[in-house]
Amino acid sequence: MSAEVLDAPATQELTIGRALNLGLRRAMEDDPKVVLMGEDIGRLGGVFRITDGLQKDFGEDRVVDTPLAEAGIVGTAVGLAMRGYRPVVEIQFDGFVFPACNQIVTQVAKMHARSRGLVPLPMVIRIPFGGGIGAVEHHSESPEAYFAHTPGLKVVAVSNPVDAYWGIQQAIAAPDPVIFLEPKRRYWEKGPVDTSATPGPLFTSRVVRAGDDVTVLAYGPMVTTALQAAEAASTEGRSLEVIDLRTISPLDLEPVHESVRRTGRCVVVHEAPVTLGPGAEIAARVTETCFHSLEAPVLRVGGYDVPYPPSKVEELLLPDLDRVLDAVDRAMGF
Repeated sequence: MSAEVLDAPATQELTIGRALNLGLRRAMEDDPKVVLMGEDIGRLGGVFRITDGLQKDFGEDRVVDTPLAEAGIVGTAVGLAMRGYRPVVEIQFDGFVFPACNQIVTQVAKMHARSRGLVPLPMVIRIPFGGGIGAVEHHSESPEAYFAHTPGLKVVAVSNPVDAYWGIQQAIAAPDPVIFLEPKRRYWEKGPVDTSATPGPLFTSRVVRAGDDVTVLAYGPMVTTALQAAEAASTEGRSLEVIDLRTISPLDLEPVHESVRRTGRCVVVHEAPVTLGPGAEIAARVTETCFHSLEAPVLRVGGYDVPYPPSKVEELLLPDLDRVLDAVDRAMGF
């Protein structure tokens, strides 16, 4: 371990990117079976420098620079997991995951059930996801619905440094495969992280701002947007309760149901296209469970049903504060 890490205080002000780096480091220190794999993650430290310094400290056998072949990377990780390792695969950009979908859907998600529980597959597939960085096509996708729809996969989407630091460690320690989504445009946002704390469970939702008028649900990069909308709404006398879903599969909706029974209104926000996106499932479940408490339909705010546009106009696609507040206005209008 580097002297910098040894001398670090328990509570540090970390970016999401740095929190992920330290979380990966700690997982590798705690378990020699943890192996990192991905394109340019070693000497370069990854496109977003999430793995910076790890190959130097742990060696090329544990931080492996792979060929540009996502299907091969994930397929190799499957074999490693079957042999008792805990591989952590980095997909360089969200849109690059699609060549590996065959491996993920037919092998990663199925192996435990196929073997009747005899062959667990403890592996993590890290995916920087979402837009907002001015990148070209295939670099700004939100593919979470594909994986949430696939039984056998857990899908986590972090939104802050605390969840990044602890969440990556918990995902690595989990006995089943985890798709770990990282909000790339939030990598540089900071927050305090107590590295000596006892973390809460991974696959749960969390109320991040209390309110009484409308429940706003978000995950990943949209949590910050939802909190900004809540702050803006407060200047107009409206009280929004913001819940960070944190996990898209399995969904932890008990805190959501409790909130909606109080507020009577619900807005779901995500970058993925609205049609058949995660918000559709969430809206259906909230309606089924909280029907008699609802004062308005559950509304969804998301990306439009178009391929991701050129970077100069991506702000027209991505949900922003105004679109969230517009949905709040519509919910309050019923």
